[in-house]
Amino acid sequence: MKVIELHDLRFCWPNQASNTLSLDELIVMQGEHLFIRGASGSGKTTLLNLLAGILTPNRGQLQVLEQGLTQLSPAARDRFRADHLGIIFQQFNLLPYLSVLDNVTLPCEFSKRRREQVGDVSATAIRLLEHLGLSTPMNTRAVTALSVGQQQRVAVARALIGKPELIIADEPTSALDTDTRDHFLKLLFSEAEAQGSTIIFVSHDPQIAHYFPRSLDLQQVNSR
Repeated sequence: MKVIELHDLRFCWPNQASNTLSLDELIVMQGEHLFIRGASGSGKTTLLNLLAGILTPNRGQLQVLEQGLTQLSPAARDRFRADHLGIIFQQFNLLPYLSVLDNVTLPCEFSKRRREQVGDVSATAIRLLEHLGLSTPMNTRAVTALSVGQQQRVAVARALIGKPELIIADEPTSALDTDTRDHFLKLLFSEAEAQGSTIIFVSHDPQIAHYFPRSLDLQQVNSR
């Protein structure tokens, strides 16, 4: 199945002279892992926001999981994102007033589909956290009591719960040292592959590219 299919995609912010993003074609199949790189301003976050249905293109065709996102209302795009996408943010966006476990299970509160995928939500969250190296005693702790690396694993578990078909990662390794980054990537790939999720991973760090079988340089694409 084609998880992402776009053709002749253009996006331009209001009052901007040129396109922020110009992509002639991109097709990503189920289970693929794609690395997207580019300097600041090359359109990396814009592309992720288009794939997530937060933004809509000025021109072109965009399908995610064979659903034309431009054909959906804003509310329907929000529902689609909650049901089918797991997002790992650069700053993690964990809720400080919730425990580790409650942060991980949060997507299942917003998506009936993801809740039904896992059955026992708490047990699934605990399993994911254990696989990512966080022991059970940590589950009741506030996320603010965790290290950066531990918070990152909580963010990954939250993105993975409910078996979303597409995982979007927006610069999640920017604050990590090399060893922690490498360990994180191995854990992310392992968990995503276990449930058949596709990964779109964005970073300005070219050293990460060798972990991925496929990469796209937005700076080169947009300069054509």
